[in-house]
Amino acid sequence: MLVAGCSLVRDSAAEADRPSIVTTTGIIADLARNVVGDRMDVHSLVPEGGDPHSYEPSLRDVRAVAYADAAFSNYVLLEAHSIIRTLDANLAEGVPNVALAEAGVRYAAEIIPLVENISLDTVWLGMRVRGTGAHNGADRASSVELTATEVRGPGEMFAYLTETFGDPDFSVNSSDGLSDADVTVLPPDAHTHMSWAFTEVGVYEVTFAAHLDVTEDERVELGAPTTVTFAVGVDPHSVPGMEGATVLDSGHADVTVDLDAPGGDIYLYVDPHGGGDQTQEVHSAREVVVSVPTRALHEIPGDPRFRFLGRAGELVYQLPQAVLGAHVHGEIDPHLWQNVRNAQAYVEIIRDTVIEVDPAGAAQYRANTAAYLRELEVLDTYVEQTIESIPLSRRHLVTTHDAFGYLGAAYGVDIAGFVTPNPATEPSIAERRRLVETIRNLRVPAVFLEPNLISRSSTLREVARELDIEVCRIYGDAFDTDVTTYIEMMRFNADSLRDCLT
Repeated sequence: MLVAGCSLVRDSAAEADRPSIVTTTGIIADLARNVVGDRMDVHSLVPEGGDPHSYEPSLRDVRAVAYADAAFSNYVLLEAHSIIRTLDANLAEGVPNVALAEAGVRYAAEIIPLVENISLDTVWLGMRVRGTGAHNGADRASSVELTATEVRGPGEMFAYLTETFGDPDFSVNSSDGLSDADVTVLPPDAHTHMSWAFTEVGVYEVTFAAHLDVTEDERVELGAPTTVTFAVGVDPHSVPGMEGATVLDSGHADVTVDLDAPGGDIYLYVDPHGGGDQTQEVHSAREVVVSVPTRALHEIPGDPRFRFLGRAGELVYQLPQAVLGAHVHGEIDPHLWQNVRNAQAYVEIIRDTVIEVDPAGAAQYRANTAAYLRELEVLDTYVEQTIESIPLSRRHLVTTHDAFGYLGAAYGVDIAGFVTPNPATEPSIAERRRLVETIRNLRVPAVFLEPNLISRSSTLREVARELDIEVCRIYGDAFDTDVTTYIEMMRFNADSLRDCLT
């Protein structure tokens, strides 16, 4: 027993002397382990099977960050803001804190814009923060609070997120009076989707104010309070005092705080045609009416969590959130690793960073990296050739999560669609019909589900069962007990696409 005890003490001491890396996701942790071997400890904040979009760090994670010698995140708003704040607030001074997706461009990584599906029957309205606020001292750990200070209208008004497991998270709830709790909190240069519900027909006016929390102790007020007008079930062109105003009735728009404008203006940022940042338009809220037409009527679901909208089966006017979960993101698709060549760029960044941290291990890190890059070159060829074996007419991917744009662009897969039902209700007949028609028209033989997102996939599974097509697995953001490394994940995805689509 004494000998064993001494051995444990020696092992613990050796681990304490060994440098450590903290990463935000298991995928990045696996890449890092292939670079550092057994010379460094690697800790992933998001556990196996977890979702980086929503994971909340634990006290153990905070301790791992505090003692880390280097930290690697994906960023471009892949991870939940709480994860990024945990990194930035707890890393020791001078410790490298590397955002791989942003740094990857210098290592020849290819990035693509995040193009969102706006094929909805009504406008898709969210909340947004533009700019970085660097002139105010803000960084990626800072946050903006956009608060509803007043709601005027004939009924109650709600703005809320439906989280991953169906729970509503309110940004505005006029039924119990407004307070500091009626707020949306976003990091710089991000936006989030949202449902907007109204219980009665008529005109509603919602006033928003904003401030920037540079740090926990420093706050900057932004702009002047701004009022947004909604025409609910009435003619949007005949709202008193708003004659001649621009009517928003389609496309994608956000109530937006501009951190880089002098004083931090609040306005509506509108993408009428879905062309991305290049086609966005800025509209003063004083000159816009947001249309909530009769076709926005939805039945209140039986789920008791949505009783705040009224009784089950009654109708409520609602602009849909369209994307399930607290889906905060920026303008760049963050899932770069679905292109193996981008993962190679990540590996090179990790190599160069750990050499700075531990120069004595430089030779080992370079040798490990060279060997792993050769494996990734073989993997890239395997994924390319495997997907090329699928007939072009069958190379269509339908899934639940928009995480495969890089896979499609790099290897010639058509991203035919992903499910974005209104989370507060069952998908509309029109939404279901579009999904069914896509699968039928393209003769898609299978749909694909991520194992860690099964809870979001009921619609896709039901449609697959009705059409008698296969449901297959594909991995996007996380491993599980069956697939535990990046190389296994990409091989599995290529094989799954080949086997299920042919």
